[in-house]
Amino acid sequence: MKLDPIIDLIHQHYRPEEYPALHAQIELWRKTRPLAGLHLLDATPLYRNTLVKHLALLAAGADLAIGLSDSIQHDPAIAQLVQRAALPLYHARTSKPQPFDLILDCAGAFCRWPARIGYVELTRSGVAPYVGNPRPVYVADSGRIKRIETLLGTGESYFRAMAQLGYRDWNERRVVIFGSGKVGSGLILYAHRAGAYLTVITDPATLTPSLQTAVNEVIDYRDHTAIGRAVRSAYAIITATGHPANFQQECPSADWQASSALMANMGVEDEFGPEIPPERVLNRKETLNFILEEPTHLKYIDATMALHNEGALYLRQHPDAHGLLDPDPEAEERLLSISRTYGIAGEEIAFLLPPDTHDSVL
Repeated sequence: MKLDPIIDLIHQHYRPEEYPALHAQIELWRKTRPLAGLHLLDATPLYRNTLVKHLALLAAGADLAIGLSDSIQHDPAIAQLVQRAALPLYHARTSKPQPFDLILDCAGAFCRWPARIGYVELTRSGVAPYVGNPRPVYVADSGRIKRIETLLGTGESYFRAMAQLGYRDWNERRVVIFGSGKVGSGLILYAHRAGAYLTVITDPATLTPSLQTAVNEVIDYRDHTAIGRAVRSAYAIITATGHPANFQQECPSADWQASSALMANMGVEDEFGPEIPPERVLNRKETLNFILEEPTHLKYIDATMALHNEGALYLRQHPDAHGLLDPDPEAEERLLSISRTYGIAGEEIAFLLPPDTHDSVL
């Protein structure tokens, strides 16, 4: 295995303060080797910052292979680097399924590949394919830590991607966001900071008081007439519901056809639906921030990737586990404590997820 180019690339672009949780894993697991002897597939979307996650799994002693999804983009240059490092690379749909001890999956891409011990799923949208799976599935998205990525990271990355495309002026421009869950909440916060006139399509009962203060207009997702009016006058439309074809189902076709808005999907699924042609949506309906060299800044996704790794350790240590599993609160608090104390995003994380409480400020 030829890891020096990977290590050099990481050191060129990141400091340990940008990945405190993964750094702590690397330092500890290099000594304890908790995954030694296990054949493991990691299907986290492959970008430069994902390599830090891989170093932690390799430090733990895992026999590591990398998985690529056909429905989620990756960085081809990083894929080539991984191959030069002699790490096996598999494609979810085109490679022949191989047996593994553990599969760390994303969006259920490898749910049909056999895993002797079990699976660790990174996203909420990837849970449905695992329902009824005979092996245990540790769902990293079910924990508190995922809110760092979605609330602080995803909202920021949408506006960073739009800036890369040349769209930088948001003051008083009408932004329509479909969804107010984890991803939608982050988009709401950053749109508010950008000075946009903000319309949110959601179930009004689910919008928290703190988010209500950032929103100019809330439209019930069942009010298709009001949704159509908002879409017609929008400067930008963002989908973040987690449901396929949600936009198509809620917005009358005459209204979206009459709209000149910049459309973007920030979910894993095609939330616009088959009626809307790919060329009508930025990045052809793929998740917009995946056009970036770093889709989510490492400082905001470090703890999420560390928790994903922790899921593999949990399943190895709990052979009687079964069904869909939420993250261990003690493990989450341990990683959060490291992030708050040693990370460059520590103050933001401490505000979002303060210690000694299981609640978020949002």
